[in-house]
Amino acid sequence: MSIGYACLAVALPGSEIKSCTLKNATEERLYDLIAHNLNALETMVDYNLRNGIRLYRISSDLIPFGSSVALELPWADRFSERLASIGEKIRHGDMRVSLHPGQYTVLNSPIEDVAARAVLDLDYHARILDAFGLDSTHKIVLHLGGVYGDKATAKQRFVERFAKLSDAVKQRLILENDGSLFHIEDVLETAALAGIPVVYDNLHNETNPADPGRTDADWIAEAASTWGALDGRQKIHYSQQNPAKSTGAHSETIHLPAFLDFYHQLPDQTIDIMLEVKDKNISALKCHNATVERGMKALESEWARYKYGVLEKSPQIYQEIRDLLKDKQNYPALAMYALVEYAYSLPLVRGHAANAAQHVWGYFKDQATEAEKRRFLASYTQYTEGDTELPALKRQLLRLAGKYEEEYLLHSYYFYM
Repeated sequence: MSIGYACLAVALPGSEIKSCTLKNATEERLYDLIAHNLNALETMVDYNLRNGIRLYRISSDLIPFGSSVALELPWADRFSERLASIGEKIRHGDMRVSLHPGQYTVLNSPIEDVAARAVLDLDYHARILDAFGLDSTHKIVLHLGGVYGDKATAKQRFVERFAKLSDAVKQRLILENDGSLFHIEDVLETAALAGIPVVYDNLHNETNPADPGRTDADWIAEAASTWGALDGRQKIHYSQQNPAKSTGAHSETIHLPAFLDFYHQLPDQTIDIMLEVKDKNISALKCHNATVERGMKALESEWARYKYGVLEKSPQIYQEIRDLLKDKQNYPALAMYALVEYAYSLPLVRGHAANAAQHVWGYFKDQATEAEKRRFLASYTQYTEGDTELPALKRQLLRLAGKYEEEYLLHSYYFYM
């Protein structure tokens, strides 16, 4: 089993995927962006491998305008060595990657031009996986598309269009239930006709259920039969509802108790679980550490990323976690994350936050310029007196961390959660 995340990494310097506006998409600019994005991707691949994350979704923006302006650009030839090197890391590290075209890639559209563009986009996604030298276990995730007033016809149109796709796309395409139009039963029926594996999404089923009487485990077991030997392990999507946003919106983080309840009910705990969540790799690493015993060193590394964010919320919980991790004979991942989640649920106390900010300032107070010291003191005083809010103070500290290359802080969750 692998637990992964999608596209972007949080608190990982050098991992930003960049694009540009259409009017600036010159050949030279596109090549520069592709070079940058491949470096960013390799940074994320290296991070994943260091942390035991073996499931990852590559951003569709890796090649800006890959299915339009850059369609005829020979980027795969120009960057063949870089692509081969990254692909080798993925294979050697036993990592599984995927791509997920966006909402405008609608294969079953009744408008021929829209469907034709969808084919080009799917070809582009397959071209990325081919360029890395990856086999058919590395997938392209797609939704069934639109209903257009007639669900049965829309499903049949998808099957007909799928049959005409290139082999490179067909051997990698997997079909996902969505949150409003095609529920899991629709997708299973369509996938059976086309011979496509099905990826089950729990939150989409919650918002658009086929049969409220059936459980996640029921549908996951049924979807398992669609996965063949050449497809690799069954893959599912897992997310949690954001209580502060509209139905179907992903949560800011994966809350561990609910995830573990879901995980322990899985009919097969070797399947791959792609998390869809706002804090990306942070939740993936949390869920991974909670389900696989990785040793105290891994937990201590995680605590180093969380510590100032927890101190900001509760000095008491900060000390409790420090004491918990002194016992080197056990692996208290669940206890540590329970305390972390509880700390982040607490309301912000200005005095605690000011104390944490002072700890962070301590990393560069001796090397900061006199002007920087004055600016920090002014911002700190404004915050403690209630004349400004915490994000402004943190932005200043983050800029200083970048300037003085404090890697420990740049990888901290303090600036992002």
